[in-house]
Amino acid sequence: MSYTFFLLLLTLVHSTFSSLAPTDRAALQSIRDSLTDMPGSAFFSSWDFTVPDPCSSFSGLTCSSLGRVTGLTLGPNLSGSLSPSISILTHLNQLILYPGSVTGPLPPRFDSLPLLRVISLTRNRLTGPIPVSFSSLSNLHTLDLSYNQLSGSLPPFLTTLPRLKVLVLASNHFSNNLKPVYSPLFHLDLKMNQISGQLPPAFPITLRYLSLSGNSMQGTINALDPLTELIYIDLSMNQFTGAIPSSLFCPTISTMFLQRNNFTSIATSTATSLLPQGSIVDLSHNSISGELPTALVGAEALFLNNNRLTGDIPEEYVKSLINGTTKQLFLQHNYFTRFPWNSGLQLPDSVSLCLSYNCMETDPVVGLSTCPIEVAPLLSRPASQCSRFYNHSSTG
Repeated sequence: MSYTFFLLLLTLVHSTFSSLAPTDRAALQSIRDSLTDMPGSAFFSSWDFTVPDPCSSFSGLTCSSLGRVTGLTLGPNLSGSLSPSISILTHLNQLILYPGSVTGPLPPRFDSLPLLRVISLTRNRLTGPIPVSFSSLSNLHTLDLSYNQLSGSLPPFLTTLPRLKVLVLASNHFSNNLKPVYSPLFHLDLKMNQISGQLPPAFPITLRYLSLSGNSMQGTINALDPLTELIYIDLSMNQFTGAIPSSLFCPTISTMFLQRNNFTSIATSTATSLLPQGSIVDLSHNSISGELPTALVGAEALFLNNNRLTGDIPEEYVKSLINGTTKQLFLQHNYFTRFPWNSGLQLPDSVSLCLSYNCMETDPVVGLSTCPIEVAPLLSRPASQCSRFYNHSSTG
């Protein structure tokens, strides 16, 4: 075999393995026709269909050695709609649409894309429901459709996909109840939707991140009891009631947002704090009553303002402020009767402490100097209000 013939053969082989499959080329042409660069964007400037090998020149395109599209990343700053021809890219394992102004529904035939592992179509203007064809995506690992205008009932099949680890549907218009979650999720974000009803009885014990903030959910949160690996939890701005389970105050929790609900108590033990240093806990704007437990001492930022807490503030909180473990402690608008402060102590400059509007006499410098601006400059509740509250509590 001559050297020239060998080079020619090598070129032909390379051309065969790098050229884009005709079906995928046609699908990309349809996708290109349905989308437009917004002013200032030049994403499609490289999409020249006269070139022999789009796989090596098109922005956002990844191909296999057989010339099949395996990855498609579109944008940012595109307008138009998503072409149903996406379903022709049967070897696709990653589909990403960066933020822009893409409108219209999701393509209907995702059941023809069995290899898909990642779908991320965030911060656009997509509308309509999630197609039932998503239920066939048995290899899907990540689904992020957040910050769109998608609507309809929250599809129950999404939380049964066998390999789904990340599900983010935040800031859409999904409604109805959340069904039991059987997928092995470690990240679930459904905040800012219109989801109602109670927590489902089942969550995967693998869950580490849970956000249901800004919905219309109610009932207790006892279903979270078994979730010992939670790191981040945000259930704020709902209508949850009852006790906050003691299991949530554990060494793994770094962020806990439960503010603006209707919780009535903190079900903690009298043991020393289990919260890790650096954690943030916000239980403000609830109806939590009873004495302040010491299990929250380890938080770097602790917000318990606007509740119905009573009695003495434990000395452990003062020590945590002095040694700098706690940097923010907001206890205003409760019914505390004593803050065990020694006038010889000095708060670190980095500490913010607010004790205003409680049933105790407090040094104004300590009690008000670092309160949020919106807090009324009233150091103590009126004595008559405190008397009525405590008399009602003792007789109730």
